Amino acid sequence: MAQAAFEELVEDFEFLDDWEDRYRLVIEEGKAMAPLDPALKVPATKVEGCASQVWLHINPKDGLMQFDGESDAMIVNGLIALLRKLYCGLPMGQVPGVDARAEMGRLGLNDHLSAQRSNGLRAMIVRLREAALKG
Repeated sequence: MAQAAFEELVEDFEFLDDWEDRYRLVIEEGKAMAPLDPALKVPATKVEGCASQVWLHINPKDGLMQFDGESDAMIVNGLIALLRKLYCGLPMGQVPGVDARAEMGRLGLNDHLSAQRSNGLRAMIVRLREAALKG
């Protein structure tokens, strides 16, 4: 079950017929995020498997998933924003059970991301799931 913020995003995407408009919305979501503190851009937060530079700082609060992130690529920054809407606020124990690929598919992303971006998205999801399993 996706978070309410993600459900709102799904509704926004349903109004957009053109993939280019959807692509722009993904980029806008990324631009709306606060930049990651440069002190958090360290090897421990870097996500391997992404063609672009990606950092995820996972900082659960009160047993709920919370994370910030940043990428040097606009579309990937947008994907981080989408993942935040999908996962942030969920109990850590529920994070591994979210079928992120299916949820992103509701936005039409599975058919429109390059292989490199799909691999990067997968790497970010794996990182979030692993962190949730560790608690």
